Amino acid sequence: MALPEFIKCYAAGDTWLASCSARPDLVRAAWDTDALAPITSGTHWLVAEGQLATRYDALARIPEELRGPVLADLETDRLWWLVPLDAVEELADVRQLAVRPAGWCLPCPPTGWRVGGRVWLARPDGSGQLTDPAVLAAAIGPGGYRFPAEAS
Repeated sequence: MALPEFIKCYAAGDTWLASCSARPDLVRAAWDTDALAPITSGTHWLVAEGQLATRYDALARIPEELRGPVLADLETDRLWWLVPLDAVEELADVRQLAVRPAGWCLPCPPTGWRVGGRVWLARPDGSGQLTDPAVLAAAIGPGGYRFPAEAS
């Protein structure tokens, strides 16, 4: 029996997310018990952290095709963007975000459901796409992200 398309999407995201851990088996074991899985940043991505209530609008400002995974904690009002490893310098002047250093642990739910108040607002899709820090910085800014002008 073939899996429904939405389950395949979650499976690809879960596979990618678990592979970002040194111990994918422990990530899967945590998810099997409806627990958050601790995934350490620095090998595949870094984490840019902001306040959910004031940074949620940036999510809508970034077109879906340019957006990487975004995790939210509805209970603690936190939002985490997965960004490339070289994002620190580009986001250094964005006061509304704190880029966490390599080795920082982000407790993650699986891509398909909410666990412990955390939910993926933009789910990992298995492609490994991350949010470009320049696009994120522009979306956080007052004018929001603007598409580059098309060549005439």
